[in-house]
Amino acid sequence: AAFSGVLLYVIWQDMLVASQLEPTYARTVYPCFDEPAMKATFNIRIVHDPSYVALSNMPAIDVSEMKDENGSLWTVTTFNTSLKMSTYLTAFVICDFDYVTRTERGNEIRIWARKEAVKNGYVDYALNITGPIFSFLEDLLNVSYPLPKTDLVALPDFGAGAMENWGLITFQESSLMYLPSDKFTSRKAMIAIIVSHELGHQWFGNLVTMNWWNDLWLNEGLSSYFEYLGATFVEPKLPLDKIFYDHVVQPVLREDNEIGVRSLSESEDKIKGSFSLMSLFDSITYNKVKNTKFFLFLVYSKLMSYLKEFSFSNANQDDLWTHIQMVIDAQDEVHLPASVKQIMDSWTCQNGFPVLTLNLTTGTISQEQFLDKKIENNTDSYNNTWIIPISWMRNGSSQPLMWLDKSSKVFPEMQVSESEYDWILLNVNLSGYYRVNYDQLNLKRLARLLENDPKAIPAVSRFQLIDDVFALTQFRYIQIETALELTKYLAREDELFIWNVVLLNLVPEDLESTLKSYEVYPLLKKYLLKRMLPIYHYYAGFIRQNVDALEDDYFAQVYLEKLFATACWLGLQDCLNLSSELYAKWMDNPEYKIPFLIRRTVCCYGVAVGSDKEWNFAWEMYNHTGSTKEDKDILLSAMSCAKESWLLYRYLQYGLSDTLFSSNCTSIIILYVVTKDIGHRIAWEFVTENWPLLSERYDKQPALCALYFCGSLASSSIFMCEL
Repeated sequence: AAFSGVLLYVIWQDMLVASQLEPTYARTVYPCFDEPAMKATFNIRIVHDPSYVALSNMPAIDVSEMKDENGSLWTVTTFNTSLKMSTYLTAFVICDFDYVTRTERGNEIRIWARKEAVKNGYVDYALNITGPIFSFLEDLLNVSYPLPKTDLVALPDFGAGAMENWGLITFQESSLMYLPSDKFTSRKAMIAIIVSHELGHQWFGNLVTMNWWNDLWLNEGLSSYFEYLGATFVEPKLPLDKIFYDHVVQPVLREDNEIGVRSLSESEDKIKGSFSLMSLFDSITYNKVKNTKFFLFLVYSKLMSYLKEFSFSNANQDDLWTHIQMVIDAQDEVHLPASVKQIMDSWTCQNGFPVLTLNLTTGTISQEQFLDKKIENNTDSYNNTWIIPISWMRNGSSQPLMWLDKSSKVFPEMQVSESEYDWILLNVNLSGYYRVNYDQLNLKRLARLLENDPKAIPAVSRFQLIDDVFALTQFRYIQIETALELTKYLAREDELFIWNVVLLNLVPEDLESTLKSYEVYPLLKKYLLKRMLPIYHYYAGFIRQNVDALEDDYFAQVYLEKLFATACWLGLQDCLNLSSELYAKWMDNPEYKIPFLIRRTVCCYGVAVGSDKEWNFAWEMYNHTGSTKEDKDILLSAMSCAKESWLLYRYLQYGLSDTLFSSNCTSIIILYVVTKDIGHRIAWEFVTENWPLLSERYDKQPALCALYFCGSLASSSIFMCEL
């Protein structure tokens, strides 16, 4: 439960109290002027049950006892006076956790978690990386960490994910715990990135805080940049450059292209009038600025003076631009077409981002805001212009940086000859925050190049090319045939993160829905399967012979499931056979572990190509006492994959039983069944037959409608939901 900025957890028979005061919940816990610019020192004393430990921002300096008026004994923990800081960073945790500890450069680091988790070594990895990341950031920024201790606490349920409270950082358990039995690196990467982000906040946000919430990106954007530097330092084998473009750049480009999306830095008046503060904690704040490599180049070595001048104080974005400008003015290597403020304000004070259109015949590059062409009057309302650094290569050779500082400009260097081998690539390795629309001449040359030698274009640029052309198709800049032209080479593409962006654009999230389009499905099947076979067989070989060899393949751990699910959905016989083989091995020996990389797909298609025998085994394993929460969810989904109608109907009937499932599971089962091709009609009939019972179970609330029954089951269900 959340009340007055304090989170109260009931864990089995135990209790836990933890605070979460950002952005404006400190005022609900203690009397204060709860604004980030009103910094103060804090003296905190906590009275608590003697069987619990109390933690706060600073080290405890006294632990004593007291009796209340009823004679009950309490412990009083008094903490040292805090450094000067904002109210939202004050924090406390009261728990009966255990901890592991180490000291790094005089900073005592403790990782707290449930006693069983500590005993099993689940927080050892977090302990091993926290100290080195602290030291790395101290050396990089040349500013020492000012506190004598840091506690990191793993909370069993924490909606914020993580919170950077100075000296007492709180995390969702899954963001801090790494199981020693897990050989794969994807969880390590996530933990390293999240821990690095929160440690970055100890400087950006805690030491130097934005004046007000309209410049929240000074906290979140800078910490989000340094999270990848810190994670790379402790996990150098991880492909964090590719992870960055895949997990950060591409998603925020997809979000930041709609009318009404705010700019990175808004005026205080606009935020107070139009936004809730919580709405500022979005991907624009966290990710937009770190996508501009030019900005990062400017900032990287210029932050020391900014941090030192504003330590224990506050700043706005103009303060940062001033410090960067001072460094630029003092050197002769970097020459800018405008002031740092003019350049950066074009990115932080305008919403959206540009698309650059290149004409190779004339060498002309023009810019406009990237907006959906099918929406009328877009260009009339949004005529933003950015000052854009353009990295580019010609015929595989890097070229000097260019600047586009007006709506259109001719670059004679970018005119190409008649030779089909003369090509241009802009925004090399996604170094700028924009999309590129090439003319037909260059697109044909790039497509031919990819078919002959994909490696001639860097992997991140191939990723960008494909994502750009599909986004341009979606927003009516180009035709789908143009996008598909660039994907003809895919039989030679061996990068799984590039394949994922292809599948993201070509294959619907709801796979079964496309089966209903008799025109689209056979075309997709013919086009994709032919190109997927090489990469599918490459990874199928590992699954069959040596899956442990993939323990360092981050993208296999994240995206192999999508590849195999698509192959099986398209009817690739080897994929269906492999699913049957692995599922049969599990049935023969329930102790056998299906490779978790493709476990959901194997369970689904193991049931789908089987009979009631396979379905009954899934049901048996679902009810097995040793099944984890994740296992149960996989099996709930797998049992909806059956191809026999009577099995699906029986499954839905099981869902009505209070003894077999909780009421929450009933709606989940219906949702899983309705998304399957043959389950669509069965689920609709089941819901209409049992509507009085379902309605009563959900206390006459339209909960089922909220689970996508409207429009998912049948058009007539919309009327029912509206009622």
